Amino acid sequence: MSKVLEFEKPIIELRKQIAELRKFSEENKLDLSHEIYVLVRKVKQMERQIYENLSPWQRVSIARWQERPTSLDYIERLIDNFIEFHGDRYYGDDRAIIGGIGSFEGRAVTVIGHQKGKNTKENLEMNFGMPNPEGYRKALRLMKQAEKFNRPIITFIDTPGAYCGLGAEERGQGEAIALNLLEMSRLKTPIIAIIIGEGGSGGALALGVGDRVGMLENSIYSVISPEGLASILWKDASRAEEGARVMRLTAQDLLDLKIIDNIIKEARGGAHKDYDFTANKIKSYISKSLEELKGLDRDELLANRYKKFRNMGIWK
Repeated sequence: MSKVLEFEKPIIELRKQIAELRKFSEENKLDLSHEIYVLVRKVKQMERQIYENLSPWQRVSIARWQERPTSLDYIERLIDNFIEFHGDRYYGDDRAIIGGIGSFEGRAVTVIGHQKGKNTKENLEMNFGMPNPEGYRKALRLMKQAEKFNRPIITFIDTPGAYCGLGAEERGQGEAIALNLLEMSRLKTPIIAIIIGEGGSGGALALGVGDRVGMLENSIYSVISPEGLASILWKDASRAEEGARVMRLTAQDLLDLKIIDNIIKEARGGAHKDYDFTANKIKSYISKSLEELKGLDRDELLANRYKKFRNMGIWK
């Protein structure tokens, strides 16, 4: 039960009852098929009721779930012959951002993504997906290289936010993020950005200035975490669930506000339930986006990107 999300526990309990009933039926040579059938139908109804009516806070929980696929999980499934590059050529290598080159459906691409770990040891190595300035500078180095060789750029966004430690600030965290925003806005090559988990503040936006911005349906994208908003607005971090409701951080909210272009379907219950299903949906989205962008010359590409970001949001 510790390996499931809180709101999934009733489903797990019912599945456990079904398993116990089947075992009892086999051991005692009893025909309990009707009773089992009724419970199986009840599980399906419960799943449909829960997963199709998730609250913003429940989606926050799924987006942060440790078993959720990471950038590397998608790279392994979507990118052939991936070669990872390291270092920013200024300070060092940041494991919170992974990047390199490979092939997507036979076409050379540059891939960059935030990277979280699957356990405590990996998360410590990758700083829980919170990049330092050298991570963003590494990303920018790879983007400029992609522009030079006319390779499309694919980014996977999944971070609580940029690391705000003393060392990061001393090495120019704000400047590194701002420079990425500036340079991405004028890169002369297609950029496809996909939010696969948490999209936290400038740390996410530093990989998010794309010609196409897609978002997995159980991901979140916001200027601050619900806990942070609750702490500032109400001086009470325990009101994070309430904060998530007012922040409009879900994929549907952001599509309505024209912040993103598309919602990408996940496996029922979240991407962690079926990595391959979700990866195939992302593949279809990338393939379609590349097809739409390949016919544009560089001036059209930049003009459309500028227009896209100028038109974001709804003003009253």
